[in-house]
Amino acid sequence: MSRLGVLLLNLGGPEKLEDVRPFLYNLFSDPEIIRLPWPWLQRPLAWFIATMRAKRSQNNYREIGGGSPIRQITEQQAQALAQRLADLGRPVRMFVGMRYWHPFTEDAVAEIKRAGLEKLVILPLYPQYSISTSGSSFRLLERLRRTDTQFKAVNHTVIPYWYQRPGYQEAMAELIRRELDQWPDPSQVHIFFSAHGVPRSYVEEAGDPYQRQIEECTELIMRKLGRPNRHSLAYQSRVGPVEWLKPYTEDAIPELAAEGVRDLLVVPLSFVSEHIETLQEIDIEYHHLAEQAGITQFRRVPALNTHPTFIDDLARAVLEADQHTPITLGQVIESTKPVRKIYPQERWAWGLTPSAEVWNGRLAMIGFIALLLELLSGWGPLHLAGLL
Repeated sequence: MSRLGVLLLNLGGPEKLEDVRPFLYNLFSDPEIIRLPWPWLQRPLAWFIATMRAKRSQNNYREIGGGSPIRQITEQQAQALAQRLADLGRPVRMFVGMRYWHPFTEDAVAEIKRAGLEKLVILPLYPQYSISTSGSSFRLLERLRRTDTQFKAVNHTVIPYWYQRPGYQEAMAELIRRELDQWPDPSQVHIFFSAHGVPRSYVEEAGDPYQRQIEECTELIMRKLGRPNRHSLAYQSRVGPVEWLKPYTEDAIPELAAEGVRDLLVVPLSFVSEHIETLQEIDIEYHHLAEQAGITQFRRVPALNTHPTFIDDLARAVLEADQHTPITLGQVIESTKPVRKIYPQERWAWGLTPSAEVWNGRLAMIGFIALLLELLSGWGPLHLAGLL
Protein backbone atom coordinates (compact mmCIF):
# COMPACT_ATOMS: atom_id res chain seq x y z
CA MET A 1 0.00 0.00 0.00
CA SER A 2 1.40 3.39 -1.03
CA ARG A 3 2.23 6.00 1.58
CA LEU A 4 -0.65 8.46 1.46
CA GLY A 5 -0.80 11.91 3.03
CA VAL A 6 -3.75 14.26 3.51
CA LEU A 7 -3.24 18.02 3.70
CA LEU A 8 -6.09 19.91 5.40
CA LEU A 9 -6.26 23.56 4.39
CA ASN A 10 -7.88 26.22 6.53
CA LEU A 11 -7.84 29.95 7.23
CA GLY A 12 -6.14 29.95 10.62
CA GLY A 13 -6.69 32.39 13.46
CA PRO A 14 -4.90 34.23 16.27
CA GLU A 15 -4.44 32.06 19.34
CA LYS A 16 -3.85 34.96 21.74
CA LEU A 17 -4.56 38.68 21.71
CA GLU A 18 -1.05 39.72 20.68
CA ASP A 19 -1.43 37.55 17.57
CA VAL A 20 -4.39 39.55 16.27
CA ARG A 21 -2.57 42.39 14.50
CA PRO A 22 0.01 40.18 12.70
CA PHE A 23 -2.79 37.79 11.74
CA LEU A 24 -4.78 40.66 10.23
CA TYR A 25 -1.66 41.85 8.41
CA ASN A 26 -1.18 38.40 6.86
CA LEU A 27 -4.85 38.29 5.91
CA PHE A 28 -4.98 41.66 4.16
CA SER A 29 -1.59 41.15 2.51
CA ASP A 30 -3.23 38.46 0.37
CA PRO A 31 -4.23 39.96 -3.02
CA GLU A 32 -7.17 37.54 -3.12
CA ILE A 33 -8.65 39.31 -0.08
CA ILE A 34 -7.99 42.91 -1.18
CA ARG A 35 -7.24 43.23 -4.87
CA LEU A 36 -5.11 46.18 -5.92
CA PRO A 37 -3.68 47.13 -9.32
CA TRP A 38 -0.50 48.36 -7.60
CA PRO A 39 1.35 45.48 -5.90
CA TRP A 40 3.67 47.89 -4.05
CA LEU A 41 0.65 49.22 -2.11
CA GLN A 42 -0.52 45.80 -0.85
CA ARG A 43 1.69 45.52 2.23
CA PRO A 44 1.46 49.18 3.36
CA LEU A 45 -2.33 48.99 3.03
CA ALA A 46 -2.39 45.68 4.93
CA TRP A 47 -0.32 47.26 7.71
CA PHE A 48 -2.67 50.24 7.87
CA ILE A 49 -5.86 48.13 7.98
CA ALA A 50 -4.39 45.72 10.54
CA THR A 51 -3.32 48.62 12.74
CA MET A 52 -6.71 50.34 12.51
CA ARG A 53 -8.72 47.15 13.12
CA ALA A 54 -6.49 45.51 15.74
CA LYS A 55 -8.08 46.98 18.86
CA ARG A 56 -11.64 46.20 17.82
CA SER A 57 -10.67 42.71 16.69
CA GLN A 58 -8.85 42.10 19.98
CA ASN A 59 -12.01 43.07 21.84
CA ASN A 60 -13.97 40.58 19.75
CA TYR A 61 -11.50 37.79 20.49
CA ARG A 62 -11.49 38.78 24.15
CA GLU A 63 -15.25 38.06 24.19
CA ILE A 64 -14.62 34.45 23.15
CA GLY A 65 -11.77 33.75 25.55
CA GLY A 66 -8.85 35.65 24.04
CA GLY A 67 -8.15 33.68 20.86
CA SER A 68 -9.50 31.56 18.05
CA PRO A 69 -10.09 27.82 18.61
CA ILE A 70 -9.73 27.08 14.90
CA ARG A 71 -6.26 25.52 15.13
CA GLN A 72 -7.24 23.21 17.97
CA ILE A 73 -10.45 22.14 16.23
CA THR A 74 -8.70 21.63 12.87
CA GLU A 75 -6.11 19.41 14.54
CA GLN A 76 -8.93 17.46 16.20
CA GLN A 77 -10.55 17.04 12.79
CA ALA A 78 -7.24 15.79 11.40
CA GLN A 79 -6.95 13.21 14.18
CA ALA A 80 -10.55 12.07 13.75
CA LEU A 81 -10.11 11.81 9.97
CA ALA A 82 -6.90 9.78 10.34
CA GLN A 83 -8.64 7.41 12.76
CA ARG A 84 -11.63 6.95 10.46
CA LEU A 85 -9.39 6.25 7.45
CA ALA A 86 -7.44 3.72 9.51
CA ASP A 87 -10.74 2.07 10.45
CA LEU A 88 -11.56 1.87 6.73
CA GLY A 89 -8.22 0.18 6.07
CA ARG A 90 -6.30 3.16 4.66
CA PRO A 91 -3.81 4.61 7.16
CA VAL A 92 -2.62 8.10 6.24
CA ARG A 93 -0.26 10.81 7.45
CA MET A 94 -2.15 14.01 8.27
CA PHE A 95 -0.89 17.59 7.75
CA VAL A 96 -2.54 20.91 8.61
CA GLY A 97 -1.74 24.06 6.61
CA MET A 98 -3.25 27.41 7.61
CA ARG A 99 -3.26 30.29 5.17
CA TYR A 100 -2.74 33.23 7.54
CA TRP A 101 -1.46 31.86 10.85
CA HIS A 102 0.39 28.97 12.43
CA PRO A 103 0.90 26.28 11.32
CA PHE A 104 1.35 27.99 7.95
CA THR A 105 0.91 26.16 4.66
CA GLU A 106 4.64 26.54 4.05
CA ASP A 107 5.33 24.69 7.32
CA ALA A 108 3.04 21.85 6.27
CA VAL A 109 4.85 21.60 2.92
CA ALA A 110 8.19 21.27 4.75
CA GLU A 111 6.75 18.36 6.76
CA ILE A 112 5.30 16.77 3.62
CA LYS A 113 8.72 16.78 1.94
CA ARG A 114 10.28 15.04 4.94
CA ALA A 115 7.53 12.40 5.10
CA GLY A 116 8.51 10.57 1.89
CA LEU A 117 4.95 10.31 0.60
CA GLU A 118 3.98 8.66 -2.64
CA LYS A 119 0.73 10.60 -2.93
CA LEU A 120 -0.91 13.62 -1.30
CA VAL A 121 -4.63 14.41 -1.15
CA ILE A 122 -5.24 18.15 -0.74
CA LEU A 123 -8.50 18.77 1.12
CA PRO A 124 -9.67 22.33 1.89
CA LEU A 125 -11.96 22.64 4.91
CA TYR A 126 -14.23 24.94 2.92
CA PRO A 127 -17.32 23.09 1.60
CA GLN A 128 -17.75 25.60 -1.24
CA TYR A 129 -15.05 26.93 -3.54
CA SER A 130 -14.13 30.61 -3.66
CA ILE A 131 -11.15 32.33 -5.20
CA SER A 132 -10.61 34.03 -1.82
CA THR A 133 -10.54 30.84 0.31
CA SER A 134 -9.66 27.51 -1.31
CA GLY A 135 -8.44 29.33 -4.41
CA SER A 136 -5.93 31.41 -2.46
CA SER A 137 -4.49 28.30 -0.76
CA PHE A 138 -4.34 26.41 -4.06
CA ARG A 139 -2.44 29.23 -5.75
CA LEU A 140 0.02 29.39 -2.87
CA LEU A 141 0.64 25.64 -3.11
CA GLU A 142 1.12 25.87 -6.85
CA ARG A 143 3.68 28.68 -6.41
CA LEU A 144 5.53 26.53 -3.89
CA ARG A 145 5.55 23.62 -6.34
CA ARG A 146 7.04 25.77 -9.08
CA THR A 147 9.97 26.81 -6.91
CA ASP A 148 10.57 23.57 -5.00
CA THR A 149 11.54 20.52 -7.05
CA GLN A 150 11.21 18.18 -4.05
CA PHE A 151 7.63 19.27 -3.36
CA LYS A 152 6.84 19.22 -7.07
CA ALA A 153 7.90 15.56 -7.17
CA VAL A 154 5.12 14.57 -4.73
CA ASN A 155 2.14 13.20 -6.68
CA HIS A 156 -1.02 14.94 -5.58
CA THR A 157 -4.73 15.22 -6.16
CA VAL A 158 -7.12 17.97 -5.10
CA ILE A 159 -10.67 17.89 -3.75
CA PRO A 160 -11.74 21.39 -4.87
CA TYR A 161 -15.09 21.46 -3.01
CA TRP A 162 -17.46 18.96 -1.42
CA TYR A 163 -20.73 20.74 -0.52
CA GLN A 164 -22.57 18.39 -2.89
CA ARG A 165 -21.66 15.24 -0.94
CA PRO A 166 -24.67 13.52 0.69
CA GLY A 167 -22.73 12.76 3.88
CA TYR A 168 -21.93 16.41 4.47
CA GLN A 169 -25.55 17.37 3.80
CA GLU A 170 -26.81 14.67 6.17
CA ALA A 171 -24.45 15.83 8.93
CA MET A 172 -25.77 19.39 8.56
CA ALA A 173 -29.36 18.13 8.55
CA GLU A 174 -28.72 16.09 11.72
CA LEU A 175 -27.47 19.16 13.56
CA ILE A 176 -30.44 21.25 12.37
CA ARG A 177 -32.95 18.57 13.42
CA ARG A 178 -31.36 18.36 16.86
CA GLU A 179 -31.79 22.10 17.41
CA LEU A 180 -35.27 22.30 15.88
CA ASP A 181 -36.62 19.57 18.12
CA GLN A 182 -35.83 21.65 21.21
CA TRP A 183 -38.64 24.07 20.30
CA PRO A 184 -42.24 23.42 21.42
CA ASP A 185 -43.39 23.83 17.80
CA PRO A 186 -40.41 23.08 15.51
CA SER A 187 -42.40 23.73 12.33
CA GLN A 188 -42.76 27.44 13.20
CA VAL A 189 -39.02 28.04 13.45
CA HIS A 190 -37.44 30.06 10.64
CA ILE A 191 -34.18 28.46 9.47
CA PHE A 192 -31.68 31.19 8.65
CA PHE A 193 -28.55 30.19 6.72
CA SER A 194 -25.67 32.63 7.17
CA ALA A 195 -22.65 32.23 4.90
CA HIS A 196 -19.41 34.17 4.80
CA GLY A 197 -19.70 36.84 2.12
CA VAL A 198 -17.41 37.81 -0.75
CA PRO A 199 -17.31 41.00 -2.85
CA ARG A 200 -20.02 40.94 -5.51
CA SER A 201 -17.46 41.66 -8.23
CA TYR A 202 -15.78 38.31 -7.51
CA VAL A 203 -18.94 36.56 -8.65
CA GLU A 204 -20.21 38.88 -11.38
CA GLU A 205 -16.91 39.84 -13.01
CA ALA A 206 -14.33 37.24 -11.93
CA GLY A 207 -16.63 34.24 -12.32
CA ASP A 208 -16.29 32.98 -8.72
CA PRO A 209 -18.71 30.01 -8.34
CA TYR A 210 -19.13 30.64 -4.61
CA GLN A 211 -22.61 32.21 -4.62
CA ARG A 212 -24.04 29.53 -6.90
CA GLN A 213 -22.57 26.78 -4.74
CA ILE A 214 -23.84 28.39 -1.53
CA GLU A 215 -27.37 28.70 -2.91
CA GLU A 216 -27.34 25.14 -4.21
CA CYS A 217 -25.92 23.89 -0.92
CA THR A 218 -28.75 25.57 1.02
CA GLU A 219 -31.40 23.86 -1.07
CA LEU A 220 -29.67 20.46 -0.87
CA ILE A 221 -29.52 20.66 2.93
CA MET A 222 -33.18 21.68 3.18
CA ARG A 223 -34.10 18.77 0.92
CA LYS A 224 -32.09 16.41 3.11
CA LEU A 225 -33.67 17.92 6.22
CA GLY A 226 -37.17 17.09 4.99
CA ARG A 227 -38.98 19.63 7.18
CA PRO A 228 -41.62 22.22 6.16
CA ASN A 229 -39.87 25.19 7.79
CA ARG A 230 -39.42 28.46 5.97
CA HIS A 231 -35.81 29.29 5.31
CA SER A 232 -33.65 32.10 3.96
CA LEU A 233 -30.02 32.83 3.14
CA ALA A 234 -27.83 35.84 3.87
CA TYR A 235 -24.12 36.73 3.96
CA GLN A 236 -22.00 37.98 6.86
CA SER A 237 -18.52 39.30 7.69
CA ARG A 238 -18.16 41.94 4.98
CA VAL A 239 -15.33 44.49 5.17
CA GLY A 240 -14.33 47.51 3.11
CA PRO A 241 -16.25 50.02 0.99
CA VAL A 242 -17.24 47.74 -1.91
CA GLU A 243 -20.56 45.93 -2.28
CA TRP A 244 -20.60 42.31 -1.12
CA LEU A 245 -23.10 39.56 -1.78
CA LYS A 246 -26.56 40.44 -0.52
CA PRO A 247 -28.66 40.24 1.54
CA TYR A 248 -26.40 41.10 4.45
CA THR A 249 -27.07 39.13 7.62
CA GLU A 250 -27.28 42.28 9.74
CA ASP A 251 -30.03 43.60 7.44
CA ALA A 252 -31.90 40.32 6.96
CA ILE A 253 -32.44 39.58 10.67
CA PRO A 254 -34.41 42.82 11.42
CA GLU A 255 -36.39 42.32 8.19
CA LEU A 256 -37.43 38.83 9.31
CA ALA A 257 -38.44 40.24 12.69
CA ALA A 258 -40.54 42.90 10.95
CA GLU A 259 -42.29 40.12 9.02
CA GLY A 260 -43.31 38.51 12.31
CA VAL A 261 -40.59 35.90 12.76
CA ARG A 262 -40.05 35.24 16.48
CA ASP A 263 -38.18 31.91 16.47
CA LEU A 264 -34.91 31.98 14.51
CA LEU A 265 -32.42 29.15 14.06
CA VAL A 266 -29.14 30.32 12.50
CA VAL A 267 -27.13 27.82 10.43
CA PRO A 268 -23.47 28.79 9.80
CA LEU A 269 -23.27 27.45 6.27
CA SER A 270 -19.68 27.96 5.11
CA PHE A 271 -17.95 27.20 8.42
CA VAL A 272 -17.05 23.67 9.55
CA SER A 273 -15.40 24.65 12.84
CA GLU A 274 -16.17 27.16 15.56
CA HIS A 275 -14.27 30.43 15.25
CA ILE A 276 -14.73 34.19 15.51
CA GLU A 277 -17.57 34.38 12.95
CA THR A 278 -19.69 31.84 14.83
CA LEU A 279 -18.74 32.42 18.46
CA GLN A 280 -18.64 36.22 18.41
CA GLU A 281 -20.30 37.57 15.27
CA ILE A 282 -23.33 35.25 15.31
CA ASP A 283 -23.61 34.29 18.97
CA ILE A 284 -23.05 37.78 20.37
CA GLU A 285 -23.51 40.51 17.73
CA TYR A 286 -26.35 38.98 15.73
CA HIS A 287 -28.02 37.57 18.84
CA HIS A 288 -28.13 41.05 20.34
CA LEU A 289 -29.38 42.49 17.04
CA ALA A 290 -32.16 39.87 16.90
CA GLU A 291 -33.30 40.64 20.44
CA GLN A 292 -33.44 44.34 19.68
CA ALA A 293 -35.49 43.63 16.53
CA GLY A 294 -38.07 41.59 18.46
CA ILE A 295 -36.99 37.99 17.89
CA THR A 296 -37.68 36.16 21.16
CA GLN A 297 -35.93 32.82 20.54
CA PHE A 298 -32.53 32.95 18.83
CA ARG A 299 -30.45 29.79 18.56
CA ARG A 300 -27.54 28.63 16.42
CA VAL A 301 -26.69 25.27 14.95
CA PRO A 302 -23.17 24.32 16.13
CA ALA A 303 -20.38 23.97 13.59
CA LEU A 304 -19.65 20.46 12.36
CA ASN A 305 -16.28 20.20 14.13
CA THR A 306 -15.74 16.40 14.53
CA HIS A 307 -19.33 15.28 13.91
CA PRO A 308 -19.05 11.53 13.09
CA THR A 309 -21.16 11.67 9.92
CA PHE A 310 -19.11 14.60 8.66
CA ILE A 311 -15.76 12.96 9.40
CA ASP A 312 -16.89 9.71 7.79
CA ASP A 313 -17.89 11.59 4.64
CA LEU A 314 -14.53 13.38 4.47
CA ALA A 315 -12.77 10.03 4.85
CA ARG A 316 -14.74 8.57 1.97
CA ALA A 317 -13.98 11.64 -0.13
CA VAL A 318 -10.26 11.06 0.50
CA LEU A 319 -10.56 7.38 -0.50
CA GLU A 320 -12.38 8.31 -3.72
CA ALA A 321 -9.77 10.95 -4.55
CA ASP A 322 -7.00 8.40 -3.96
CA GLN A 323 -8.62 5.85 -6.28
CA HIS A 324 -9.75 8.11 -9.12
CA THR A 325 -7.80 10.02 -11.76
CA PRO A 326 -5.88 12.80 -9.98
CA ILE A 327 -7.08 16.40 -10.19
CA THR A 328 -3.99 18.61 -10.05
CA LEU A 329 -3.58 22.07 -8.58
CA GLY A 330 -2.85 23.41 -12.05
CA GLN A 331 -6.08 21.95 -13.42
CA VAL A 332 -8.18 23.45 -10.61
CA ILE A 333 -6.56 26.87 -10.95
CA GLU A 334 -6.96 26.86 -14.72
CA SER A 335 -10.63 25.84 -14.52
CA THR A 336 -11.51 28.52 -11.98
CA LYS A 337 -9.37 31.48 -13.01
CA PRO A 338 -11.15 34.71 -14.02
CA VAL A 339 -12.25 35.16 -17.61
CA ARG A 340 -10.12 38.30 -17.77
CA LYS A 341 -6.44 38.21 -16.94
CA ILE A 342 -6.71 41.45 -15.01
CA TYR A 343 -8.52 41.69 -11.71
CA PRO A 344 -12.13 42.84 -12.16
CA GLN A 345 -11.46 45.94 -10.08
CA GLU A 346 -8.83 47.07 -12.59
CA ARG A 347 -11.34 47.53 -15.39
CA TRP A 348 -12.77 51.03 -15.30
CA ALA A 349 -16.45 51.65 -16.04
CA TRP A 350 -18.44 54.89 -15.84
CA GLY A 351 -21.56 55.19 -13.70
CA LEU A 352 -22.76 53.50 -10.52
CA THR A 353 -21.00 50.21 -11.22
CA PRO A 354 -19.06 47.79 -8.99
CA SER A 355 -15.79 48.91 -10.55
CA ALA A 356 -16.64 52.56 -9.86
CA GLU A 357 -17.40 51.65 -6.24
CA VAL A 358 -14.04 49.95 -5.95
CA TRP A 359 -12.14 52.88 -7.43
CA ASN A 360 -14.02 55.34 -5.22
CA GLY A 361 -13.13 53.21 -2.23
CA ARG A 362 -9.49 53.05 -3.31
CA LEU A 363 -9.23 56.79 -3.81
CA ALA A 364 -10.90 57.42 -0.46
CA MET A 365 -8.50 54.98 1.24
CA ILE A 366 -5.44 56.56 -0.38
CA GLY A 367 -6.65 60.04 0.56
CA PHE A 368 -7.27 58.97 4.14
CA ILE A 369 -3.81 57.38 4.41
CA ALA A 370 -2.23 60.54 2.98
CA LEU A 371 -4.12 62.69 5.50
CA LEU A 372 -3.11 60.42 8.37
CA LEU A 373 0.55 60.49 7.35
CA GLU A 374 0.47 64.26 7.07
CA LEU A 375 -1.09 64.62 10.52
CA LEU A 376 1.55 62.34 11.99
CA SER A 377 4.54 63.84 10.16
CA GLY A 378 3.48 67.49 10.19
CA TRP A 379 4.49 67.87 6.55
CA GLY A 380 2.51 67.78 3.33
CA PRO A 381 0.45 69.79 0.81
CA LEU A 382 -2.22 70.81 3.35
CA HIS A 383 0.48 72.24 5.67
CA LEU A 384 2.11 74.05 2.77
CA ALA A 385 -1.24 75.58 1.84
CA GLY A 386 -1.82 76.68 5.44
CA LEU A 387 -4.86 74.48 5.87
CA LEU A 388 -3.31 72.49 8.71
